[in-house]
Amino acid sequence: MPLVQISLAAGRPPDQIRRLIAEVHDAVVRATGTDPARVRVLVQELPPTHWAAGGVTLAERDGPAAPAPGTPASGTPAPGTTEK
Repeated sequence: MPLVQISLAAGRPPDQIRRLIAEVHDAVVRATGTDPARVRVLVQELPPTHWAAGGVTLAERDGPAAPAPGTPASGTPAPGTTEK
């Protein structure tokens, strides 16, 4: 029984998630020849505060005053750097 797990940042409309599930389901059936009733697709939506790349969350990256990587959120220079 194939099981596909997909993690996405939260915020997509339900119809888009439903289309994703259908497309992934169909692709697994085509690629493996598995009985369609035995394919499982799980979609987990994560809040943007729980998804990060390069040490910066999606919320920080997309927020109004996203800190640069390596810069503390307070705006003070990172240790070992000098302010100009």
